[in-house]
Amino acid sequence: MTTPVREGDTAPDFTLDDQDGTPVRLSDLRGRWVVLYFYPADDTPGCTAESCAFRDSYEDFTDAGAEVVGVSSDSVDSHRAFADKHRLPFTLLADEGGELRRRYGVRKTMGLLPGRVTYVIDPEGTVQTVFSSQFRATRHHREALDAIRAGSST
Repeated sequence: MTTPVREGDTAPDFTLDDQDGTPVRLSDLRGRWVVLYFYPADDTPGCTAESCAFRDSYEDFTDAGAEVVGVSSDSVDSHRAFADKHRLPFTLLADEGGELRRRYGVRKTMGLLPGRVTYVIDPEGTVQTVFSSQFRATRHHREALDAIRAGSST
């Protein structure tokens, strides 16, 4: 495991396929706020609650000039089914080998569960906020929106 990405770090660039099989590159999103949230797995109770909380606040994020991007080790097909089932309007990325999770230093909880960590990245590509909580899944969207609003007003 690498050193975790922290506030003030430049967000490591990457390219992964989204739920439609389209490659998404982080650096292509420069100029916008990016909420990059790592979650354990599609269609589990906590991950569904977290993703639906982002969905329900999605308009607030787009109004603030932000892109929401979810990442788990599930496949493109799994992400497509998850996004369709829950009407998720944002990007889900397939990190099937867990390489991006390792590059960002997202640790497992209790050594077992893939971690639940949200990174708020500013338009210049700098990580402004890191929020890690496996058990407070529905707080991730509020923490991210608060960070964007605070960063946009400075």
